[in-house]
Amino acid sequence: MQTMPHTIPGFLEAALAKPAAVFGGAVSGQGTVELLARLGVSSVVYDRKGGGAEPVFGADDARRHGLVVYSPGFAPEHPWIRTAEGAGCVCLGELDFASLFWAGPVIAVTGTNGKTTLTEFLAHALNKTGHRAVAAGNIGYPFSRLVQQGIASDATAVCEVSSFQAETVRHLAPAATLWTNLAEDHLERHGSITAYFDAKARLLKRTAPGMRWVGASVAAWAAANGRALEGVNVIDTAAPPADARLAGTPFASMPQRENFEIAKAWWTGSGLDADVLYAAAASFRVGRHRLSRVAMKNGITFWNDSKATNFHAVIGALGNFDAPVRWIGGGRSKGGDVAEFVRGIAARIARGYLIGETAAEIARTAEAAGMDAVRCTSLRDAVTRAWRDSRSGEHIVLSPGFASFDQFKGYEDRGDQFEALVAEITSGSAGT
Repeated sequence: MQTMPHTIPGFLEAALAKPAAVFGGAVSGQGTVELLARLGVSSVVYDRKGGGAEPVFGADDARRHGLVVYSPGFAPEHPWIRTAEGAGCVCLGELDFASLFWAGPVIAVTGTNGKTTLTEFLAHALNKTGHRAVAAGNIGYPFSRLVQQGIASDATAVCEVSSFQAETVRHLAPAATLWTNLAEDHLERHGSITAYFDAKARLLKRTAPGMRWVGASVAAWAAANGRALEGVNVIDTAAPPADARLAGTPFASMPQRENFEIAKAWWTGSGLDADVLYAAAASFRVGRHRLSRVAMKNGITFWNDSKATNFHAVIGALGNFDAPVRWIGGGRSKGGDVAEFVRGIAARIARGYLIGETAAEIARTAEAAGMDAVRCTSLRDAVTRAWRDSRSGEHIVLSPGFASFDQFKGYEDRGDQFEALVAEITSGSAGT
């Protein structure tokens, strides 16, 4: 293991004379605790869910700390952060804090959709060149954990950065930023698509001009809404020309083609060999829960797209099918115009099987849009009904369009449960 730089930035020296406070006890909080320990700093974890953490943070607690590092789930206006700031604490997001101790370059990847795949693909491709690269950030491997593990100082960190992480960055200085696309998402947090855009745009401001790559939808929204994009490279991701070299790869068609075009633009713009990138595309495999074929029985195909947690992702997924599908959708709202979304997909849906907190709202808008849909009591109920209704040649597609936390631990749990239910059907244990 390489030695991690232990130099404490001057503005943190006084703050770290006291134990640090860590807000959030999940993966990013755990990574932060590990990094602080590596720096020789003790910490206290605060999380309302408990689980061994302190469930309350008040003014007395704030006075015991000099530094607060918070997980992405904590909005800047969270009462705990306001209390800490009022007591004079230095407050940093987990990714921003970790960046202070990373010696190598960082490639920041953001966007409404595709950012996880692009992050993983770039790391995969860079490793094919013989250069060490690691995918980290919002993909479930916190940047703080990567930093504390002491990876070689010349390695590249390819970091997926969510809007929650981007909105407060002050120290992260990416060598390059790649912004895939823009559509309504996380309005429950940001309040408007303008605030959502501005959160992500902070990454561009932290990146040198000319090292900023954005997809067509980002540039189009900015132009239509008076948001200047200076020093950016705009990539034609809306209608890229056919590319025979991508045949048989995950990037042969949309929406994954969009990811490849942005990767290629950065890759060739950085002087890297395009042949290596195409070879990497041929050996790359898209992660689970991203419009992956699960099984087929009696001519009926099941697809798991549980990672589709916003409207734009669902529209992209449905565009891969030539005929209307049996769609399983719904979950916890993240804001946005549900009626407009349903009107936009109605022609692509043979029947909708609606789950979760938004099922009633989707059902109402579906009726108005002339889309056949039925409310279901659970994911099991939805899968069972869709299977019984289906005929040979049809597709059953889980592409929810909403967050999973009303019924599941996360989109992975939702996708895993879907695949388990499909396994029951294909094995014959679920009946017909």
